[in-house]
Amino acid sequence: MKADIFQAIADPTRRAILVLIAAQSMTPNALAQHFDTTRQAVSKHIKVLADCELLTQAKTGREIHYYFNGAKMKELDHWLAQFKKHWEDRFSQLDQVLINLNSNNNEN
Repeated sequence: MKADIFQAIADPTRRAILVLIAAQSMTPNALAQHFDTTRQAVSKHIKVLADCELLTQAKTGREIHYYFNGAKMKELDHWLAQFKKHWEDRFSQLDQVLINLNSNNNEN
């Protein structure tokens, strides 16, 4: 079963891992150097991100390099965009109500 992408990105350590890997591919050992935790803990975070397909991997010799999967993040962004449009429309409506209220108060 795939991990929930929202649970995956809810964790601050996993978000930090995504930021690091988005800049360049990294091995688990290289990633672990950026955190005050064990390599095993970092590996667990990597597994969650890989299960969500936010990371891909490639083996080079004995090392595994992890890469950011921008296509999966774009898929998530596309899904969230529908809600962004909805809330922008609602805020525009609220702005109009507040403008009308302010106009009415200034007339009195």
